[in-house]
Amino acid sequence: MTGGSESASGADQRGGSAGTGRLVGELGLGTRRVIYGEPTPAELEAELALMIKIDRAHLVMLTEQRLISTSAATGLLRCIDELVADRFRPLLGRPMPRGLYLMYEGYLIERLGPDIGGVLQSGRSRNDLKATITSLRCRNRLLDLAMQAVRLEAALLSRARAYRSVVMPIYTHFQAAMPITYGYYLLGVALAVAREIDALRSASHGLRECPLGAGAVAGTDLPIDPVRTAELLGYAAPTRHALDAVASRDVLLRVLGAATGLAVTLSRLATDLQLWSTAEFGLIHFPDRLVGGSSAMPQKRNAFLTEHVKAKPGQALGAWAAAAAAMSATPFTNSIEVGTEAVASVWSGMQAAEESVLLCQALVSGARPVPERMAGTAETGFTVATSLANRLVRHGVPFRTAHRQVGEAVRKAIEAGSTDLAKFGPPGWLDQLGDAPLDPAELVEAHEYGGGPGAFDRPCRQVAAGWMEHRDWQHGWRRTLAEADAALASAVRSVLAAGGERSGAG
Repeated sequence: MTGGSESASGADQRGGSAGTGRLVGELGLGTRRVIYGEPTPAELEAELALMIKIDRAHLVMLTEQRLISTSAATGLLRCIDELVADRFRPLLGRPMPRGLYLMYEGYLIERLGPDIGGVLQSGRSRNDLKATITSLRCRNRLLDLAMQAVRLEAALLSRARAYRSVVMPIYTHFQAAMPITYGYYLLGVALAVAREIDALRSASHGLRECPLGAGAVAGTDLPIDPVRTAELLGYAAPTRHALDAVASRDVLLRVLGAATGLAVTLSRLATDLQLWSTAEFGLIHFPDRLVGGSSAMPQKRNAFLTEHVKAKPGQALGAWAAAAAAMSATPFTNSIEVGTEAVASVWSGMQAAEESVLLCQALVSGARPVPERMAGTAETGFTVATSLANRLVRHGVPFRTAHRQVGEAVRKAIEAGSTDLAKFGPPGWLDQLGDAPLDPAELVEAHEYGGGPGAFDRPCRQVAAGWMEHRDWQHGWRRTLAEADAALASAVRSVLAAGGERSGAG
């Protein structure tokens, strides 16, 4: 909403700033709607809130650098405070012939005059302003997503611990394969989610530099202090390169890519939960609050939330593809294709990923295993077959021979309607094994090598440690931002106080 053409006319006095001095025409109303849209009051407030946060930091820095007078800064800060207190109502409905920013700046000039309202843009451009707004917005969205992902990680870990002894079959190719536990399954998902959070954290490193100060494309010859504005906005450092700051939005692609990867992982969890909750499987039960009924079929209990989770990666991936396509083959400089069109696609993808996480929090927390059904399916699915073959291997039988013998026993047991494999192998084939039971629960504990369920404790501790690290990371980042907000508020108060003193002295 902050980008667009630099056209101007006398009509700007109704909703823009004074003309550029070069251009006297303006976009027609229909074209304007295509370029700038018709933002709702809530959308205007969200965009302006970020813009004004940047303005406050910029005005503090300009005053400290003696690039504008304290009285001008005070007038602007007070007018901005009035707008915020009134939730920007004076700006609602005003024409935006050259975009939101210039409409807003035009209002300040109308209220305060060009000698005060006209100094706000000193030492910057809409280009670095827009890049900074985009960075702040991405930072907020990433932090919100990370917070919810960490909560999901905690839910997975909690349920994994609770159900570590509930035996069930794990499936390959939709066929019962080997015995595991439901807790072991959830722990595996938790490990995968942890890696996706690590990817989000890695992508977030690109949000440590503040674009403000880059100007239109090559910095400025005014003695601004980008370090100061970066600190006030919660960044670790200012931009190192002005062109890169306004030309690049690759950080958004990495953040959205990480968010998409998380959504993909969760779609696989949702697929399993939906399948296992069907009457045919009956391994998982969802409470009534997490299922839907049918408008025509009274008996239905549809686990429809899982279908939303399964579909969300499509939205996130589509958003990434749209953003990347809009960026590709553009000049490496400030451009509408990158800064406006590509960026516009990102937010819906981030929202889809966050919604996926929120839905999975409810699904993971609400799903309840059906232990009797799980144990019975593990038995009727002959999930002990591999362990039986391995026992023969321990007694000197070549694995391929053991594999064939157990396979033949399974076939004969199925034909006889039995699950007792001992009765259907070659004569005396299990004598050397003694009376060792083939209980799936005991076999699960024996699978302690290669990351099997019998070695549950170590990865569980690792997931718990990772969760604490993820929690501390996003809490620490939020704490840093809160401290920056407090520093900005304090700096603004200092400017206002200095302006009040000078006014009184005058």
